[in-house]
Amino acid sequence: MQAQSTAIDFLPIIFQVVVALGFVVTTLVATHFLGPKRKTSDKLETFEAGVKSVGNARQPFSIKYFVVAILFVLFDVEVIFMYPWAVNFRALKMDGMIEMFIFMGTLLLGFIYVIKKKVLDWN
Repeated sequence: MQAQSTAIDFLPIIFQVVVALGFVVTTLVATHFLGPKRKTSDKLETFEAGVKSVGNARQPFSIKYFVVAILFVLFDVEVIFMYPWAVNFRALKMDGMIEMFIFMGTLLLGFIYVIKKKVLDWN
């Protein structure tokens, strides 16, 4: 027999979302009205990590950094899916183990593909 969910069961989640959004909106409005409003040429100038910007922002550059970053996020997010599996490992029994092996095999195939395409080579 499964437990039935009712709308009242979601009230704490809804309350947390409302409080979080209220905090964000209140903070943004308060800083807009209470913060200083002096605009100088130094403040309006583009700033990047303490280095003065030089040249055109539209110049071409290597995309390898972004490909590696995307691959990191992709494999990192897939690892996150392993935590619920690990928590429920005993309840899932052998079916859960087989499904995780299939999932890990898919990850391994993706990683082998990335290695074969030499995406991680910086030369």
